[in-house]
Amino acid sequence: MEYKDYYKTLGVEKNATADEIKKAYRKLAKKYHPDKNPGSKPSEEKFKEVSEANEVLSDPEKRKKYDQLGSNWKNYENAGAGGDERFRNYYQSNQQSGRTYTSNDINDLFGGGGFSDFFESFFGGSAGSAARQQPRSRKGKDYEAALNISLEEAFHGTDKEFTLDGKKIRVKITPGIEQGKKLRLKNQGAAGVTGGEKGDLYITIQIASHPLFERQGNDLNYNLDVDLYTALLGGKKSVKTIDGKTINVNIPAETENGTTLRIKNMGMHNSNSAELRGDLYVKINVKLPKNLSSHEKELVAKLQALRN
Repeated sequence: MEYKDYYKTLGVEKNATADEIKKAYRKLAKKYHPDKNPGSKPSEEKFKEVSEANEVLSDPEKRKKYDQLGSNWKNYENAGAGGDERFRNYYQSNQQSGRTYTSNDINDLFGGGGFSDFFESFFGGSAGSAARQQPRSRKGKDYEAALNISLEEAFHGTDKEFTLDGKKIRVKITPGIEQGKKLRLKNQGAAGVTGGEKGDLYITIQIASHPLFERQGNDLNYNLDVDLYTALLGGKKSVKTIDGKTINVNIPAETENGTTLRIKNMGMHNSNSAELRGDLYVKINVKLPKNLSSHEKELVAKLQALRN
């Protein structure tokens, strides 16, 4: 079995401190974690490698044995009592002669038997604890989904029901919920691994565009067409609000095109406090009359003459 250089795997020197090893491991584990690299086999293998290296180098006793025995430590573990003595004598004689021993040398010493997996050899049998032999539990993957609602549903609040993995899930939408809001449904994601808890379901709220209202925060914008005569003389125009009510908007005399009128507390609910509401901003679009009759044109001409 090929020798694994755990120091090289973590990118640290052989005299690295425990803190340096921990820091290097955390950095690499975060980089190659399966949750950050879904479906990437190379990242998954790299994550296993750095985890294995950390298992050995973060344990003072096992690191000491790993450093002492080098690439042939596993033969020391597998040799038994007799092999222990023979290996110690072999190791000491080669230390004194300055020779670097290899895995092939140890194979010859112990009869040329094949090696087991490097990691399993280290943690299996008497070399590791039962806890290390057990696969670790992991939380299941999170799911993500988008939920489309109307502006009216965002205003009033609503309940939405859908089916996921054969299970009916109900989501409560609070009044005034914002576009892009993420809702977390705990334990509604993928099943956990080896007894780990289920992942979560994250739902992103998507509010459909409205034919009449444009939302800005908790305020609403509304375009109101007003005829020329009402704009000149003043009057009232009815507007249907987001909550279905009909209100009369006062148009002051001589209102110019593009004027914006503010109607307080007729906007969206505040998602943190439904009692609070934004405002409704009504923009006046003055519409000029079309297809004037001859008599109407004469009257407009008289008005023009009077103004001049």
